[in-house]
Amino acid sequence: TFLPPTSPASSSSPMTMPPATFLSSFTPSPITLPSPATTRTTTRAAPLRAPVASAASFPLLDAAKSLPVRRTPIWLFRQAGRHLPEYRDYKAETGKNFLELLKDPKDVAEVTMQPLRRYDLDAAILFSDILVVIEALGAELDMPGGKGILVVNPLLTVSEVARRIPKAVNVQKQLGHVLSAVTEIKSQLANHRAPVPLIGFAAAPFTLFFYLLGGSSKKNTEIATTWLALHPAESRAILSLLAETVAEFLSAQIDAGADCVQLFEAMAMHVTEPHWHDLALPAMLSVASELRRRHPSVPIMGFARGAAFDTLGDLAASGGFDVLTVDLGVDRVAVRERVAGGPGRVAMQGNFDPKWLVPREGVAMGAAKEKVREEVRRMLGEFGTQGLVANLGEGLGGRENPELVACLVDAVHDESERMIQEEKLARLLSK
Repeated sequence: TFLPPTSPASSSSPMTMPPATFLSSFTPSPITLPSPATTRTTTRAAPLRAPVASAASFPLLDAAKSLPVRRTPIWLFRQAGRHLPEYRDYKAETGKNFLELLKDPKDVAEVTMQPLRRYDLDAAILFSDILVVIEALGAELDMPGGKGILVVNPLLTVSEVARRIPKAVNVQKQLGHVLSAVTEIKSQLANHRAPVPLIGFAAAPFTLFFYLLGGSSKKNTEIATTWLALHPAESRAILSLLAETVAEFLSAQIDAGADCVQLFEAMAMHVTEPHWHDLALPAMLSVASELRRRHPSVPIMGFARGAAFDTLGDLAASGGFDVLTVDLGVDRVAVRERVAGGPGRVAMQGNFDPKWLVPREGVAMGAAKEKVREEVRRMLGEFGTQGLVANLGEGLGGRENPELVACLVDAVHDESERMIQEEKLARLLSK
């Protein structure tokens, strides 16, 4: 089946079989999503391996494996991009928009490296976009001014599926420019003043399905639910193709040099709870299971953003991820306690509110920085300093002040190191 084995005794892997014809007669191929009746009780990824210190001793990779660190590592969602003046200058110099920059590995590497030259970050994140996978399926992307990225030619009718959706995607050929960028970034990181790991990423299958149909965060938000109800066979076949493509894409990123990967369910807020359990979650876990089989030492981060139900608990219980990302508006203490009680050791990632990085009228820079440090102490106190990859609860939007971003990065390092030393001293004194 498309899912990982349902018991430890099973050794078959969902993606060791030959490439399948996903859309033959609009029926899911032998690599298929499970039936709704079996999903909730049998969905489980391959078990977490025992943590082993990373060969390069990168703090972020150690934290991702729930190993002790001297200080809490940090990287930031959208750390590269429009909040940086050097990024805006580079776009002006090249005359390229965002999508055009993504096509050239040299441009991608330059933009990826920019925040590392400015901030003391613990990882680079591949400068890319979640929609490159559906672009490889034939979706046409555009960036009309001020509207973000749009899918110009979404699937509008079920009759288009057989004609437009390929039976398989050659990741090396159709996403080769992304993989070349990963290799180029790794080359530049090797010569960086302080080498750090590279994080690769991809959107989860449901998010890609959602955008392929013309959905967005502001309109057509029910489109995926409608398709799943009206065209279940075609929908499941597309999701199955997307899941295999995402697994191949992330695996190829690792082969090209990525040290860690994140699987991002960006549209979890538009997944119904039944569809989450029956389709979106199993698709995520199938990707995680295949990555675990191929790359057992590479940490996998899971992120289901904005759901109104307990996706975090489901991901923790699955055993499929080393790190679970937390967005805004959650009880950190409760989440930490729940995840700590799951199978294996799972690290947390998140969830500083980026609003504190945006200049506020009438607030002096000194006061703004002290507020950042205060919120960092609160976050570390609630999450704990170990088994945590510090990050944001949502990505940088472009209005943030780089001076406050630098303050955040330094505060996480300084405050966590102080807290860890105080905890060590307290343990010594208690003996």
